[in-house]
Amino acid sequence: MRIALIAMSGIRACDAELMELGLNLPGFVERSKTIASLPSLGLLTLAALTPDHHELDYIEVDDIDEVGDLSDQYDLAAISTFSAQAPEAYDLADRLRGQGVTVVMGGLHVTVLKDEALKHCDAVVVGEGEPVWNALLLDLENDHLRHVYDGRPYNYDLADAPVPAYELLNIDRYNRLTVQTSRGCPHRCDFCASSILLTETFKQKPIENVLAEIDRIKELWDRPFIEFADDNSFVNRKYWRALLPELKKRNVKWFTETDLSVASDSELLRMMKESGCAQVLIGFESPTRAGLDGIELHNNWKFKRFDKYKEAIESIQSHGITVNGCFIVGMDGQTVDVFDDIFDFVRDSGLYEVQITLLTPFPGTPLYARLEREGRLTHPGKWERCTLFDLNFVPKDMSEEEALAGFRQLAVNLYAEEITQARRNGFRTMLRETNLG
Repeated sequence: MRIALIAMSGIRACDAELMELGLNLPGFVERSKTIASLPSLGLLTLAALTPDHHELDYIEVDDIDEVGDLSDQYDLAAISTFSAQAPEAYDLADRLRGQGVTVVMGGLHVTVLKDEALKHCDAVVVGEGEPVWNALLLDLENDHLRHVYDGRPYNYDLADAPVPAYELLNIDRYNRLTVQTSRGCPHRCDFCASSILLTETFKQKPIENVLAEIDRIKELWDRPFIEFADDNSFVNRKYWRALLPELKKRNVKWFTETDLSVASDSELLRMMKESGCAQVLIGFESPTRAGLDGIELHNNWKFKRFDKYKEAIESIQSHGITVNGCFIVGMDGQTVDVFDDIFDFVRDSGLYEVQITLLTPFPGTPLYARLEREGRLTHPGKWERCTLFDLNFVPKDMSEEEALAGFRQLAVNLYAEEITQARRNGFRTMLRETNLG
């Protein structure tokens, strides 16, 4: 069969004013643009699992028009999508099916809303795709395609994960490539729409598998920048203490997401820096305790450690690793004061980089279910608003108008060129003073 693997990519927002701000204030959506430009690791992994007698092409959705009539070229189109791209993905699936192409869809959104997706495609992959992909292909070859292929009962072992088919990519269009060391996170935040929707257990990929993926990337890219696509790296410190020395030998730069507990481990931070860690992204969520209480369903971890926020930032950055701090606007308990609180926290903490988003109830999350029960969803089913930059619910302690106006002004204040340069100059000054620069 001829198979098109189609990744829904590109940054999206319904708020035209915010998009215009993003054009004028590049730092405003910098991290989101990076995420939007990352290749689909899921599709590349399925490509690596595909038997050799099939022909494969990896296509970013923005390039669809350049490809031409897919019905003349492909028997199967596999589409992976997040919620914000779902309407666009459905339109594409409808068009392809109308041209006679068999369409299968998967990803976080499809896992949560498989019946919705099945209105637009021939089959869906629910949960992790690896354990069911070859069965799907075999069924299609034998004209016995089922509607649902559910990977969740298999409890897929990441030791069986192949090296993703990075060779299918046009490497020049990406500024970083992804490698996954784990799936899952011990912190069950009510707003989080991540791999926990695909698998309920925390999984770790063997070190030798991770290194094989990095070595393959190095064969294709002279000076690679790696993003570890983990929900929360460093959950298993013993694992990373074994991985980092091997990573150091590869001479790569890398980025990952973690929580602030890494700040208390000076030896680990030293090893991270020596192995090429350029930046870590940490979800602080709120600059004050307001909003933190209750967001984690297991143990209120961040609320209990709020007093350590600034100390943690200083500790990490003193090792020459920049911190990208993430803050969410619109959480219960946050009033209009949150905008000044975020700006002041960023200024006073010395954060190198900052990301702000609007609280977004994604389908399948506890947050979505709670706001639905409370009658606070304003655009149910309008998945194109699940962008992190569009408001789709009624905030509890400020009006919708106050939330949007305050968010836009905060973006202007935070990402003004002189403010951005001041943050970065402050980091460089600190490095010189500590003899790390």
